[in-house]
Parts: sequence; structure tokens; C-alpha cells
Amino acid sequence: MKRALFALAALVAVCAPALADQALAHAKNCMTCHAMDRKLVGPAYKEVALKYAGQKEAVNKLAVKIQKGGAGVWGPVPMPANPQVNEAEAKKLAAWVMSIK
Repeated sequence: MKRALFALAALVAVCAPALADQALAHAKNCMTCHAMDRKLVGPAYKEVALKYAGQKEAVNKLAVKIQKGGAGVWGPVPMPANPQVNEAEAKKLAAWVMSIK
């Protein structure tokens, strides 16, 4: 019983931040254009994480794109600016995207 509780506590500790950041993505309307594992209007979060994997400045680069928008990286549809997302939230969302496997 103790082992099962320990395993559950460890799982919650690992998953809770990811779920909280997914909740932020929902709250900031990111999930309107993006999904975890399939393209909607924009690329899947898993594709973004894979594309930028190993890049030291990926979180900062993505945070800027989240706030200011961008174009040409994923095709002809531009990503609009998101003024409702502040800098700290953008970095949190970018770090979350980069943590997706």
C-alpha cells in the first residue's frame, strides 16, 4: 500500500506542472490553433518540441513567437501576436512545449 501511494505521489509530482501549463495553454486560447499530437491551424506541440530540441535558446525564441507572432516557419499561415500573454506566461508556455515528448 505504501509503495502504491509513493508511486502515485511521484506521478502527481511529475505530471502536475505539465497539466498546469496545459491549463495555461487552454486559458490563453493556444489550444484553438494547436494540439498536442496533431496539426490544427498550427503545428502540433510535439512537432514544435522536436524541431527545436537541443537548441539552447529554444524557450526564449518560442516565448517571443508566442507573444509577437511569426510567419514562414511552419507554412503559409502566420501565427498572430498574443497580447493577452505576458512575458512570464510566454516563457512558461514555451518551456512546457519544449518538455513535451
